[in-house]
Amino acid sequence: MALTFHQNREFDIIAIGRACIDLNANEYNRPMEETMTFTKYVGGSPANIAIGSGKLGLKAGFIGKIPQDQHGNFIKQYMSDKGVDTSNMVFDTEGRKTGLAFTEILSPEECSILMYRDNVADLYLEPSEVNEAYIKKAKILLVSGTALALSPSREAVFKAISLAKKNDVKVIFELDYRGYTWKSQEETSIYYSLAAELADVIIGTRDEYDVMENRSETGDNQTTVNHLFAHGAELVIIKHGVDGSYAYEPDGTIHHGQAYKTKVLKTFGAGDSYASAFLYALVKGKDYETALKFGSASASIVVSKHSSSEAMPTVEEIEQLIKEHS
Repeated sequence: MALTFHQNREFDIIAIGRACIDLNANEYNRPMEETMTFTKYVGGSPANIAIGSGKLGLKAGFIGKIPQDQHGNFIKQYMSDKGVDTSNMVFDTEGRKTGLAFTEILSPEECSILMYRDNVADLYLEPSEVNEAYIKKAKILLVSGTALALSPSREAVFKAISLAKKNDVKVIFELDYRGYTWKSQEETSIYYSLAAELADVIIGTRDEYDVMENRSETGDNQTTVNHLFAHGAELVIIKHGVDGSYAYEPDGTIHHGQAYKTKVLKTFGAGDSYASAFLYALVKGKDYETALKFGSASASIVVSKHSSSEAMPTVEEIEQLIKEHS
C-alpha cells in the first residue's frame, strides 16, 4: 500500500509551526558551563522538516510567525535560500523574540538543550494569518505538536487542519513533544489527542504516544493504533530508537524498519530528518517499507553531524547508506 496524494498541487508539503534558532556547541565532550563557542543554525521541528524536504527535492512551504529583527530576517533568508517558500511567514510586530536552543554535547549519549521559549513569536501565530488559498495548494500539511502548546498558535493550527481536511490535503501530525512548552502532561494529552484524531498520518516515538495517552508507564502499540484507526487514520508510525520504527496500517499490516548504525555525535535532529525523508518517500509513491528505510537512514546521517537543518541529507546520501547496509 501507499498513500495517495493530489498530484496537481503546487506544493508537496507545507509545514506550520515554529522556526527558531539553534546554537550548537562547537566544543564536544564538555559541559555548557565550559563551552565558549556555538554555531548558529535555523531550528525548530517543522522548519527543519520543511528544509529537509526541500533538500530532497520536494516543493516545500511554511506557515509561521517570526520576529521582525535580525534573527527573524536570518531565519526567513536561510529558509528561502534552501528553497522553502516563505511567502506565508509573517512578522511579529509586538516585539516578541525568536526561540533559542543552546545545545550541549557532553557525549553522544548525553546531549542536552537549554531552551529560551518565553514570549516567543512562533506561538503567537493568529488564526487570521492562516490562508486557505495557500493550504489548498499542498499535498501535505505537516503539523508539529509544539505549536499546540499555547493560544493563539493552537487555534491557528486547528484552523489549518480544518482547511486541509476541507481541501483534501493530507494532514501529517509529528508529535514533537517538548515538555518545557507545556503546563502539564494532562494538558498535552488533551490537545495531542484532538490533533491525532484529525490526522491522516501520525508520527512519533513510543514515549511521545505515552504522553499523548497521559500514561505514566509504556503503552501498547496495538491499543494506540486501534484508537487512531477508529478516528480515520491511514497510517501510524511508532519509533523505538535503536529497535527501529514500525508502520501500522488499518488492515492490520505491520511494517518494521531497522535503525542504521552510525557514529553518533549528538542525539537531536533525528526526528525531523526522519520525518522529512519518510514523507519524501511517501510523496514519491514508494511503499511503506522503503519509506521506513528512508526515514531511518536520514536520521542516522543527521545524528552523525553537527547541525540539524544544515545536515539534512540528499536523496543520493540516503540511498547510498541504505545500499551499504543492505
